[in-house]
Amino acid sequence: MERHRRFRCSPRARRRRARKAGATRVLCGADRRRAHGGGRAQARPPVGNGLPQDVQLDERNREMTLIRRMFALWLCALMIGAAAHAASATRPQRDVTFISTSDSHYRETERKEQNERNRITVLEMNEIDKRSWPEKLGGDPIARPRGVVMLGDCIDDGDRVIGGKHVSPEQYRFYAADFGLDGTDGLLKFPVFDTWGNHDGPPEGREKHGFSFQAQLKRRNRIRLEKGLIRAVSENGLHYSWDWDDVHFVQLGIYPANRQREGVRYSPVWHDPQNALDFLKKDLADNVGNSGRPVVLMSHCGVDTDWWVPADWKEFYEAARDYNVVLYLYGHTGTGVRQWAPEGAEKKWLCINDGNTTTGFFVIQIVGQRLRAAYRCKEGVKITRQPDKTEVYEWGGAWGWRFLVDQKLER
Repeated sequence: MERHRRFRCSPRARRRRARKAGATRVLCGADRRRAHGGGRAQARPPVGNGLPQDVQLDERNREMTLIRRMFALWLCALMIGAAAHAASATRPQRDVTFISTSDSHYRETERKEQNERNRITVLEMNEIDKRSWPEKLGGDPIARPRGVVMLGDCIDDGDRVIGGKHVSPEQYRFYAADFGLDGTDGLLKFPVFDTWGNHDGPPEGREKHGFSFQAQLKRRNRIRLEKGLIRAVSENGLHYSWDWDDVHFVQLGIYPANRQREGVRYSPVWHDPQNALDFLKKDLADNVGNSGRPVVLMSHCGVDTDWWVPADWKEFYEAARDYNVVLYLYGHTGTGVRQWAPEGAEKKWLCINDGNTTTGFFVIQIVGQRLRAAYRCKEGVKITRQPDKTEVYEWGGAWGWRFLVDQKLER
């Protein structure tokens, strides 16, 4: 058997070899003899790359330490990625279904047939999550609505005495009994987000007969804020905003301006917008900013009203132009869908005029990058006016769909 050569090394050589091999200590020569209690110790034979075994063991230990550290880093990265995925999985997704209606025009007891037609519509709203979308929009079940937006003209006579009777408080009681406020206190099963129209009466303090719908609206907004149903309210208590998922909604009163434009003389007291435009600008800056979140705007009057004029429309558009406005809802004039922008503007807004509560309501869904909407309406309604100005109302009970919208959101 081949005998390995015995060798000795000087202390300087040992230090040089230790530095070269990265060893913490190399035993050779006299050191080995001292370690073994005297006598001549045989040097450990070179292994593999020619280095002593103890040096190679130290090298292997360093390699294993490095491997363990790399594994620990990889495991940490894996855990961080899993946590991020779990967080994104639990983050609320954009899937918002809601109802829009307007112009319910609740009447006093003597004209209660109007209220009965409204009540039938409210009952259909309550059942809408048992219905399906029209086949052209997918035919899948409609999700439970987050709420109902009511765009004004809630009652028919906001400050009137008829036949010696102050009818406004009674009309309001009928409205509140059906629509409630938070989905638990009226016939309607969902929260309602209402505003005022030109029929609902003048600003608080300007009424002549002691009842103010706008005072009731301010009270309702305080309750909404306390219940967490809305996010922000204007200083005058009339205009407000809220979020459903990442979609931002802004309720802007009779129309989005600060005051009636000079030269327009159409009932300036009742038609005072009371700084809605200033609220819109501040609300979008504070609550949307440069996030790119979808924005839904709404008011009673839209861009087809003779006393809210094109110059006002342009100011309204400019106030929201830099935001991601995906829908503008309004009532007052009828029912329909259009694309609109002021002259010279490139991007048009989707506008829905949501008609009369006695006839129906729009169902709207914003999910991902898709917006779809359809008007749920009574079919086969026949109204015959009698010589005494009364009406004969005929309806067989059928419901259908009109004004279908299916639009991809740009961002």
